[in-house]
Amino acid sequence: MLNHAKVKLQENIITNEQQLFEVFFSGIKTAEIVSKKQTGVEFEKLPVKYDYTAASYYDVVKFLQLYKKNNTLPVYENNALLGLSNKNGIISLEPGSQTELSLFPSGNLCDVKKYLDIYNKETAEAAQKPGICWLGYGIQPVSTYDEINIIPKKRYEYMTKYLPSVAKKPLIMMRETAGIQASFDYSSEHDAIRKFSFALKLSPIVSAMFANSPVRNGRLTNYKSNRAASWLETDNDRCGLVSKKVFESYFSFADYIQVLLDVPMIFIERYIDGKNTAIKTDNITFRQFLKNGWQGFYANKQDWETHISLYFTDVRFKSYIEIRNHDNQKSDLICAVPALWKGLIYNDSAMEEIENMLKSFVYEDFEYLRQQTPKYGLDFEIKNIHLKDIAKEIVKVSYNSLKSYGKSEEILLESLRELVCKGITPADVIINKWENDWNKDVSKLVEYSILK
Repeated sequence: MLNHAKVKLQENIITNEQQLFEVFFSGIKTAEIVSKKQTGVEFEKLPVKYDYTAASYYDVVKFLQLYKKNNTLPVYENNALLGLSNKNGIISLEPGSQTELSLFPSGNLCDVKKYLDIYNKETAEAAQKPGICWLGYGIQPVSTYDEINIIPKKRYEYMTKYLPSVAKKPLIMMRETAGIQASFDYSSEHDAIRKFSFALKLSPIVSAMFANSPVRNGRLTNYKSNRAASWLETDNDRCGLVSKKVFESYFSFADYIQVLLDVPMIFIERYIDGKNTAIKTDNITFRQFLKNGWQGFYANKQDWETHISLYFTDVRFKSYIEIRNHDNQKSDLICAVPALWKGLIYNDSAMEEIENMLKSFVYEDFEYLRQQTPKYGLDFEIKNIHLKDIAKEIVKVSYNSLKSYGKSEEILLESLRELVCKGITPADVIINKWENDWNKDVSKLVEYSILK
């Protein structure tokens, strides 16, 4: 039994469902702020050793200790070094010791590209001594999840116990994969819901454009994105396209909350005996927790925010819209992910043009796309339309929209334009090289994918 006498008194107890709206309404920005078109970027990358196997947590800690001298502050959890922070953002560790750079929102993605180029160069240099290189690739090329230990973070321990009980591939997702995410502002609930719905519809198509993980366990697989395939079998309660209602009728913050309330919880966090502690919650839903509490604990705002963060859909709400489902990329395509979305999500006319193109598609079509694109990328048809042709139109609309913003951000789409004009993805480039130039040699893939 937990010693409740030593538990710090709970604050911000949630007494009714109306309080659950606060996190979403707090994200509403003024029209002036939204007009700045700020974009947040989260960029993960894979640490591998010189023998092409996954670097361990201890290898990555050595890197952090070297890199932290570069105007950064260490981030600890219960005395374990789990990241760094500086004025530009936060470097944190994912479950399999992948690094994630979370940058503060910027109004100019060309500036983000310059910063990321410097970051990749500096981190490559700092990683040389512990014998690590960083890959712009979507999945560990050699090591599999059973060879990769999770980092010493309590939430990942509970996720490791819970997720395999509900699906087949969550440990692949947690320990092997790396992706890129982009986040965007909204000016009202209506604006938020429109952008959210739009992004959910496009998510499987955009994910296909950036497929970049065909080789896993040292072998070419039947998937162009093994990373996206792993998400299909991570947890149906907390992954995917949120709700059929998003695609069929008006959706709202209230509807989103109702979905979240029925998602099983994994853990709560409390301050116990002088340290922050994750506590397993026996898989009760948040609705049950809110109504009845659990073992003497009652729902507070931090519990709700934790629950939101453990909802892993392709697009999700926090106090912003987060678009999540993209493989990590080589340098020339990293910023193409946020740039593509920025050209669409902040331009009503651009969204309308794409919405009209896809107006005959229903929920089942988008779910079909979500299921098929990890395997085929852009190389298949839906409703007698080739997906590569849809991708070309999406990129064209975004490119023209970015050009109209007047910040030269359309340059960031050049490499993506070149690929979609050929009807291929980064994975197709790798597959061709693997079967021809590389003679199925995984060392060639690693060399090709290294971020310098």
